[in-house]
Amino acid sequence: MGNCCSDVAGGRAAVGGGAPHNHHHHRRHSEGPNDAVDLFLKSRGYSSVFSQIQVSLILSRLALSLSASSLRDRDVLSKSDPMAVIYMKGRDGKLEEIGRTEVVLNSLNPTWIKKVNVTYHFEVVQTLVFHVYDVDTQFHNIDVKMLKLEDQQFLGEASCALSEVVTKSSRLLTLDLVPHEGINKATHSSSYGKLTVHAEESICSRTAVEITFRCSELENKDLFSKSDPFLVISRTAESGISIPICKTEVIKDDLNPTWKPVFLSMQQVGSKDNPLTIECFNFNNNGKHDLIGKIEKSLVELEKIHLDRKGENLYLPSATGHDYHKVLKSQLYVEEFSESVQYTFLDYLAGGCELNFMVAIDFTASNGNPRLPDSLHYIDPSGRPNAYQKAIMEVGGVLQFYDSDKRFPAWGFGARPIDGPVSHCFNLNGSNSYCEVEGIPGIMTAYMSALSNVSLAGPTLFGRVISTAANIASQALADEQQKYFVLLIITDGVITDLEETKDAIVKASDLPLSILIVGVGGADFKEMEFLDADKGERLESTSGRVASRDIVQFVPFRDVHGGEVSVAQTLLAELPTQFLTYMRSRGIEPKNRIL
Repeated sequence: MGNCCSDVAGGRAAVGGGAPHNHHHHRRHSEGPNDAVDLFLKSRGYSSVFSQIQVSLILSRLALSLSASSLRDRDVLSKSDPMAVIYMKGRDGKLEEIGRTEVVLNSLNPTWIKKVNVTYHFEVVQTLVFHVYDVDTQFHNIDVKMLKLEDQQFLGEASCALSEVVTKSSRLLTLDLVPHEGINKATHSSSYGKLTVHAEESICSRTAVEITFRCSELENKDLFSKSDPFLVISRTAESGISIPICKTEVIKDDLNPTWKPVFLSMQQVGSKDNPLTIECFNFNNNGKHDLIGKIEKSLVELEKIHLDRKGENLYLPSATGHDYHKVLKSQLYVEEFSESVQYTFLDYLAGGCELNFMVAIDFTASNGNPRLPDSLHYIDPSGRPNAYQKAIMEVGGVLQFYDSDKRFPAWGFGARPIDGPVSHCFNLNGSNSYCEVEGIPGIMTAYMSALSNVSLAGPTLFGRVISTAANIASQALADEQQKYFVLLIITDGVITDLEETKDAIVKASDLPLSILIVGVGGADFKEMEFLDADKGERLESTSGRVASRDIVQFVPFRDVHGGEVSVAQTLLAELPTQFLTYMRSRGIEPKNRIL
């Protein structure tokens, strides 16, 4: 996960996604897994606390503006009176209307004023569909929301992925309008005009507040030592439910703790006037943490506490549920409070930064004979994709929009190419000189060709593939290219070079690289989960060096296949956080962008 505190390499990391900064030294914080805190939050009903916090930090609100040119004229005595309707296409292919523009009178080149808001999700392909209508004069006094579209004259439609818009430097994309699907376009060869989509990111997406909290005279809850306090910060949703948006690290054995700075985005909080609940708990390994005290303050009030240099007393709520609270002598201080506007993931994309997709496929013998239907590599004559093909299509289908030339490095490992020894990193296209293929179809073609040209072998080694991908990322960094690389490894087995793999990952954590691992088949993937630092401590190499950040995301295909969430969504949810952690910790700004 991203960090809510400033220490990029920290041990007991907090949940959230604040930007890392170089900060003054704080007293030593406790090390160790923080799972008990997360289990505690889940026990209070926050089963999706990770994803809620992740989403609130990374999602960007976009306002879509539309204009059109050279529309068809359907009116006899005047020009058309156009209105646009915007839809989002669901996973089932159904269209969900997300907004309508106003009607522009007597114009074939309208610029609509009304903007339509949409939330950008990096990890899925969001397909937008636009329908343009000529609104009949008799309906001009009716609210556009009430208009029956079947009563209006259809002028044309267009569609695109939202990611196609946000990767343009101007965030402008012009599309050809076409007749309705199903209409013979050959009989309608004349132009239907063009539609231009412009996306603006809300300033709210960029605003963050950095706060350093301190407490004094906390009650001692431990028998043989002092309390081990941590803070949980929550906001109240419109439904009245309290949603945790950040937690600090645990500080061991301290009744007057100062925590590392936390970062709250304005999206998380809603506004500076919204009340926040700050709860101080004593950490217990069994997950039953004691509430030491709590306080409710808005960001405006927290800023005032900082300026006044005075503490505010914590309280304990009444056990009977009445309004009476026990006010404690324990106090909360705001040591530092600063508001800043930071570059977002979309700012880097608009500045020309590209995400480069790479894939590595496991060809070890444990996959089974590819010619037999029970093999994980079986190519079904009916065209139904196997797990390897599904993972490539789902993940590559999202990432391809962020790579302008769509030339993807593709490798295989764990097989014996014709007339050669077992290779743990060979070019999937069979070339000795280059590893790239053309687009997702190129990966598919190379994959099926390799199945006919290599002998499945073993063992399962990741080290060579990760090091090869890291070398490409390192070269781009040396050439000062603003690129970020995403390596997808699809495997059926347990790796046998765990130490070498850990060394390669720790080394790669300093590079613009993330590693996505999909486990296919029924193997025991516990060691894979160990590589994913979400599950515990940061990875440590054989030389004792700790990874500078978490760059691995692992998911067993069987856990998500057929569920509500796709493999791509599960794997890619953390990628913007990993990307921003890398860029911000190294002070890399988007090119050609001004806040």
